[in-house]
Amino acid sequence: MSRFAHPAGDRHAEQLPDERPPHAPADLNALTPALWPRTSERIDGAITIGGVDVRDLVAEYGSPLLVMDEEDFRSRCRDYRASFHDGDVHYAGKAFLCREVARWIMQEGLGLDVCSAGELAVALSVGFPPERITLHGNNKSVAELERAVVTGVGHIVADSFEEIARLGYLADKHGVRPKVMIRVTVGVEAHTHEFIATSHDDQKFGLSLSSGAAAEAVRRVLALPSLELVGLHSHIGSQISETAGFEVAARRLAGLLAQIKQEHGVVLPELDLGGGYGIPYVDGDDAPDIKLIAESLREIVAHVCASAGLPLPRLTVEPGRSITGLAGITLYEVGTVKDVEGLRTYVSVDGGMSDNIRTALYGAEYTARLASRSSEAAPMLSRLVGKHCESGDMVIRDLYLPADLAPGDLIAVAGTGAYCRSLANNYNYLPKPAVVAVSGGQARVIVQRETEEDLLRGQL
Repeated sequence: MSRFAHPAGDRHAEQLPDERPPHAPADLNALTPALWPRTSERIDGAITIGGVDVRDLVAEYGSPLLVMDEEDFRSRCRDYRASFHDGDVHYAGKAFLCREVARWIMQEGLGLDVCSAGELAVALSVGFPPERITLHGNNKSVAELERAVVTGVGHIVADSFEEIARLGYLADKHGVRPKVMIRVTVGVEAHTHEFIATSHDDQKFGLSLSSGAAAEAVRRVLALPSLELVGLHSHIGSQISETAGFEVAARRLAGLLAQIKQEHGVVLPELDLGGGYGIPYVDGDDAPDIKLIAESLREIVAHVCASAGLPLPRLTVEPGRSITGLAGITLYEVGTVKDVEGLRTYVSVDGGMSDNIRTALYGAEYTARLASRSSEAAPMLSRLVGKHCESGDMVIRDLYLPADLAPGDLIAVAGTGAYCRSLANNYNYLPKPAVVAVSGGQARVIVQRETEEDLLRGQL
């Protein structure tokens, strides 16, 4: 069982519309360290990140604005590298990827997981070593597979029988021998939202262990001399709060490794347990301890492999959210403050579900603070909402903000570095916000804000 726990933030909002949160924070100005970027602080009332005042950021780069703390991001990369010093760490690009982030990952010595031709193109455009890239995806096109084969991507995770056949054909065509892993659906019911649980049998990813599909996939890869089978892969979901699921997954994968050795006389050298480690989003969520995660997973794999009479494979993990999630905050400008008598106050901001759809998708929870100044006003039960034409357009369903909140104030929402910009959209033709990196008192744009010209491009 787990020696660490960090309950997570992807929870259904189960409160009735008129049910109030249990209590207001003791200090509406406080920045709980576990929830905010590591360089966050208040100076003269305003929040600063990376030594830069949020008021200056919005004045120069506009609002809404995603702010990435570069030192926070890099330091979490280094934490993972130190904790998994005897294995491999691949950053899951789907959490948030742009060219500058790919450079950070490359410079910090991590590998990179991509799951589309577009993500692969981002990595290759900055010279990311292809041998440190893993290609994922449940429906990779022939063109995507061919680009990966020709480029020399380090690992391709096979997700279907059709994909194995395509890979064999492409490898023969180009005279190369790509390294292949089989994505195994191990039947673990991860304790997370159903939309981000990925290892139960009834879903689109992987090849089922219980049905025998995974074992058959192994046979098919081994039957193709142009493919090099190097290991098994499993990913049980996202925002996971304990290691129990990883323990079950590792035990079942070890059983398949033993079966492969017995049936084929082949010992696979690699085991990839995926990612999905949670982060805290609100007070009461515990911060994950990467060292404890590493120790727990290492002990689990060593134990199950020893029990199965197998040598210890090289372990790979794929963190995404737990590297980038807390490094990012979103800044919004308050537009209207509308009191709904007897219920709550609706605070509308200049973004919403176009830059953060997670609340609408799976009831995600967040922490927010008045960012442009401090306030000693009484707490006001609020709902932070966007400007889109949907009643479900909420950034935070229930929170307390100072009662003197006014149009023009800036609100900072913590923990938005993962899956917010990646899932951003143009609903109601809102342009996607810029992304700014801050470090050492300096700020620079790493993703430009979209313009109306961008929105109209391609239309006839």
